[in-house]
Amino acid sequence: PVAEDIGLITQLGEWVLRPACRECAAIAYSLGRRMVLAVNVSPRQFQHRDWPQVVRSALLDSGLEASSLEIEITESMLMQNPEESAEMLHALRRLGVKVVVDDFGTGYSSLSYLTRFPIDKIKIDRSFVRDLATDAADAAIINAIIAMANKLNIQVVAEGVETLEQQRYLAAQGCDEAQGFLYAAGMPAAEFVEALAGIERGVNLGAS
Repeated sequence: PVAEDIGLITQLGEWVLRPACRECAAIAYSLGRRMVLAVNVSPRQFQHRDWPQVVRSALLDSGLEASSLEIEITESMLMQNPEESAEMLHALRRLGVKVVVDDFGTGYSSLSYLTRFPIDKIKIDRSFVRDLATDAADAAIINAIIAMANKLNIQVVAEGVETLEQQRYLAAQGCDEAQGFLYAAGMPAAEFVEALAGIERGVNLGAS
């Protein structure tokens, strides 16, 4: 918030994006497989006209494929200025990157923007996933989000998955992807290759 208020978030965001792209490209090369990187964007970054060029430059400098980069934005950012938001999203899409709406379900009540903007994925907020087993209302909301997204050909990611019970439920409902401590906590890039190997062997590296 401080960086946002004093105008440094644009530089900070670029400082985060560039090494993240380099590290992702290096890991993909070392493993001989495609990796996907998701990067959050602040409101001030998203409103900056040069942001697509910054993204393009980061991709070119790192050698990361554009299709391997996901730009995460929030519902509120989309609706602050819908016309400019649409232009920005189309510019990012033309680069080949994916557009993801983060913390879906916690912002605006209108869902019309899902058909107005070029969106590849939505991420179900962890607050709905957390009480999935004990709150029928949260389960109903998740079911509705997944069904709606499937109809619109938008992929769904569940955030905050911590138990096998949550994972099994989400998979049964047709959720495409999941993230959370069930798989791993955040870690430095140097530890990631070893952690990924453990995940692929079926080892639970996170809390359950």
